Amino acid sequence: MMYKYEIILYWSDADSAFVAEVPELPGCMAHGDTQEAALRQVNEAMGLWIDTAREFGDPIPEPKGERLMLA
Repeated sequence: MMYKYEIILYWSDADSAFVAEVPELPGCMAHGDTQEAALRQVNEAMGLWIDTAREFGDPIPEPKGERLMLA
């Protein structure tokens, strides 16, 4: 499934990996050896985040559909 949340993708020297973060879903992030792997992993993480929120009755934010922040 493709989610429409903003994803921030960057290289982390500390982790020696690409990191993908989803600012609209607090704590939702993943990493991978390549950008593509990090994006695949973060899509899976978003699904798990949303499933867990549903299970506990927590609110699920609607994707804003625009750039959240500028570097």
